[in-house]
Amino acid sequence: MEKKTDQQFNRVLTRIDVLFLAFGAMIGWGWVVLSGEWIISAGSIGAIIAFLIGGVLVTFVGLTYAELSSAIPKAGGGLYFVLRALGPKAAFIAAWAIALGYISVVAFEAVALPTVIEYLFPNFKFGYLWTVAGWDVYASWVLIGVVGSLFITAINHRGIKEAAFFQTLLTIAIFLVGMLLLGGSLVNGETMLLKPFFKDGWAGLFSVMLMTPFMFVGFDVVPQAADEMNIPFKSIGRILILSVVLAVLFYVAVIFGVSYVLPLNEIANSSLPTADAMAAAFGNPFFAKVLIIGGLAGILTSWNAFIIGGSRILYAMAKENVLPRWFAYIHPKYKTPSNSIWFIGILSTFAPFLGRPMLVWLVDAGGLTITIAYFMVAWAFIVLRKKEPDMPRPFQAGRLPIVGWIALAFTIGFILLYMPGMPSQLVWPYEWAIFLGWWVIGIVFLIRINRMKKSGQWTAEVQEAEEL
Repeated sequence: MEKKTDQQFNRVLTRIDVLFLAFGAMIGWGWVVLSGEWIISAGSIGAIIAFLIGGVLVTFVGLTYAELSSAIPKAGGGLYFVLRALGPKAAFIAAWAIALGYISVVAFEAVALPTVIEYLFPNFKFGYLWTVAGWDVYASWVLIGVVGSLFITAINHRGIKEAAFFQTLLTIAIFLVGMLLLGGSLVNGETMLLKPFFKDGWAGLFSVMLMTPFMFVGFDVVPQAADEMNIPFKSIGRILILSVVLAVLFYVAVIFGVSYVLPLNEIANSSLPTADAMAAAFGNPFFAKVLIIGGLAGILTSWNAFIIGGSRILYAMAKENVLPRWFAYIHPKYKTPSNSIWFIGILSTFAPFLGRPMLVWLVDAGGLTITIAYFMVAWAFIVLRKKEPDMPRPFQAGRLPIVGWIALAFTIGFILLYMPGMPSQLVWPYEWAIFLGWWVIGIVFLIRINRMKKSGQWTAEVQEAEEL
């Protein structure tokens, strides 16, 4: 297959860069704050089994991305997968959905960062500003989030290799802290503390499984940066799947480490059970702060990865004349889509002004759109297997399209869980306002697409996709 790439980008990412980009994106702050909830809901072994099953299901979605990433290695990933299979309108829906998902994660991290700093420095709070949904917002909180946002944005502006180096260092730190927790627990923990192994039967198992897809969001940033990878196309798919497997093992290790060293009643009464487990494993509260610093590294790796992914999807949409061309600007020195990077970075600086309630709103609204994007990619996988059976696929997810059908069914199920009356339904008005507001803006751009079709302003690639 001939290499097709935008020569404006620097093709500098190695296999290690790509692996740490994806793995670091998936391991954020959730493993620090949610491990106790998983164990309480399903028991120690139940939570582990739930993550293994959830990991297998997410792997099916990952396999569709892996095959298409190796076959269509272009910056913007999902946009071009769906464009080739289903045409411009469907491609816009997929890209617009993933854009909100990525931007919501970046904004989430801008709110999560001051949350972590408060855990480390409880008295660091000054300058009351206002109250949002019953939560007081302070100037100190906002300042930390804004400064962090500008710092991560600046790193990404200066080049993909700089951002990848930053990602690698922090991902290694997360891994070492996680292994420290596991090692300390194995030495000082007790098997009897694992009880109850299972809790609330299938209901408990299912409740944890529902959380797993959103713990693995991030592997899909890999295809977004395909034009900047200096590796064989076949390796893209392999690395993507390996990153999912490593993330599953990391989460399983954390669940085991916490439940092996802390009794259930202490887990239930802890605000940060993973940190308390670390302190218990080494008999010293200092190690709780070490683990929280590992969680801080997780916030930064997710933040960094999703700015990379989000800026490339905006770039790709602008390149195809769906968004204003301003978003497709490549910095002449740093070879990054700097306008798209700063757009996301500046947008995320507003999130801390809404305080901690914004954390949940962003996760839920963005989670739904990411799941919609996964659905569109799975659909594209199935269509391309039928429409273009001879398309070169350096990485092939099996001979039959069953992988795509399983991924499609999986994503449909999770989309339904966000609907009214379901366990994970979006909260009115905040979460629905974010979701619906984003799609109102999207409709404006869809109208623009129709006008451009009539005037013949589409790029050659868009016209070619319509003719297929």
